Amino acid sequence: MIFSQPLASGILQRRYKRFLADVLMDDGETITAHCPNTGSMLGCMTPGSRVWLSRSEDPKRKYPHTWELVEADGVIVGIHTGRANTLVEEAIRAGRVPELAHFTGLRREVKYGLHNSRIDLLLDLDGVDCYVEVKNVTAAVQEGGVALFPDAVSSRGSKHLRELIAMVEAGHRAALIFCVQREDVHGVRPADAIDPEYGIWLRRAHAAGVEVLALGARVSPCGIELMRPLPVDLSIHI
Repeated sequence: MIFSQPLASGILQRRYKRFLADVLMDDGETITAHCPNTGSMLGCMTPGSRVWLSRSEDPKRKYPHTWELVEADGVIVGIHTGRANTLVEEAIRAGRVPELAHFTGLRREVKYGLHNSRIDLLLDLDGVDCYVEVKNVTAAVQEGGVALFPDAVSSRGSKHLRELIAMVEAGHRAALIFCVQREDVHGVRPADAIDPEYGIWLRRAHAAGVEVLALGARVSPCGIELMRPLPVDLSIHI
């Protein structure tokens, strides 16, 4: 994914009300930008960090700028959760996810399940539906080089895992893909100390036949691309 326009850069002043961030731009102006990440943004919202913003030309938007990237722990991290589905779709279409290769159909945001959910990607693999849930990952243990998910308690994430289990039990395929928008990690694991319930359901899902995958990104102010598979460690870490 290449950004359609060059990103503007500045210094983060604060992130607040979940969806807002104040940024001192390089030209000296302080602006308020939309923050497209509802999580805790653990390790990625330190005041004084360098950030990069895109700008929308939509005159209806109250805040034209959108926060896209942050420099955290010396590495550039993509914090825009809305980019994850596109990044994973691009990786699948480019053949970088061999487990999901040779699909004949791909749809996004399809309603499914018992709780009025929407699946991120629905693939047709040799006549079998494969339900693909995508999770954006930004948090990491700096010393160990391990990405963590979730970065806050996520009852919604656990619900999605239960939905995927139900799809497998109904005879379909299902996969969870962690989209890791940072380059300084070599693996992913559930953040048991933050949300033990999610870790329990992730392990149950894997045992039930849900495929659990992770992809690491190459991130720069020019664009983001998922380039490499990462192992997922399902052992318990508290």
